[in-house]
Amino acid sequence: MEVGRLPISASQRGKLIAAGYTTLSSFSSLSPSHLARDLKISDNEAAEIMRVASHSHRLDGSAGGCGTVNGAQTAWDMLHEEEMFPRITTSCEDLDNILGGGINCKEVTEIGGVPGIGKTQLGIQLAINVQIPVDYGGLGGKAIYIDTEGSFMVERALQIVEACIEDMSECGALLRKDFQACQLKMHPNNILENIFYFRVCSYTEQIALINYLDKFISEHKDVKIVIVDSVTFHFRQDFDDMALRTRLLSGMALKLMKLAKDFSLAVVLLNQVTTKYIDGSFQLTLALGDSWSHSCTNRVILYWNGNERYAYIDKSPSLRLASAPYSVTSKGIRNSASNCKRIKMM
Repeated sequence: MEVGRLPISASQRGKLIAAGYTTLSSFSSLSPSHLARDLKISDNEAAEIMRVASHSHRLDGSAGGCGTVNGAQTAWDMLHEEEMFPRITTSCEDLDNILGGGINCKEVTEIGGVPGIGKTQLGIQLAINVQIPVDYGGLGGKAIYIDTEGSFMVERALQIVEACIEDMSECGALLRKDFQACQLKMHPNNILENIFYFRVCSYTEQIALINYLDKFISEHKDVKIVIVDSVTFHFRQDFDDMALRTRLLSGMALKLMKLAKDFSLAVVLLNQVTTKYIDGSFQLTLALGDSWSHSCTNRVILYWNGNERYAYIDKSPSLRLASAPYSVTSKGIRNSASNCKRIKMM
């Protein structure tokens, strides 16, 4: 059960979320004095919150019974389900190839790299490509774009939308499909309307929004991707209490993984880089530390190799470690300029 549903005051719910307690299980084992210290409230007030939480948890459990534990699924069913579910193309054939066909649904994929490497460009590209109709190998879905840095540019999104429609028209001619039939749905205005944009300006807003997403997605069932650009920004600002930061990040990661699984959608987390002292020298690594690296299913690192951009699969349970070049062009993410292959839409 989420703390947002507890029958306590709004200020108490806000203090719980700000302190990293987003679910009842996150503070069920604490003492009232410990909770009081974290929330900066009296012991009596903390004890009352825990009493209400305990009572609500019992009611929630009795109402749900044993239904909170889902039935087992066979590995064969899981494999069949994964093979049948289309992936979201990046519009770069080489990048899609190392990703096993594109960004997978039901998984959390972290993509990080230095400033200017194309993280936001890739995020916008995915928010548009998820809308490619099923007949053209897409998901025909909608996107949620959570912007923590103010880097989303709608003019740039419109450029990529127009290029995507142009690519689909060429693809339709190759496949001898009637592109006119889906042209109304794929009008630039309609594509932009299917990107739900949220601007968040603090880590508390970010956590509150992510806790709200299950309700939002339940009301917008066509959402097939959630992009956070970047997941890092507000957690690198003025955090003296590193235990609090770890608790907040862990709760947010669990929520995002649950969203991906429950709604069969892709979660893409864009991340920044930091320096780490490794083997006697400082090296670039993705931000938020080693413990955060376990919060995602796949981890992709974007980097420069000379004047060329590359993507490297750094971690994945199903993909082999590999790298591929890509380009950021006026049309969006594309194959490397030095690798002139036809862009694969399917």
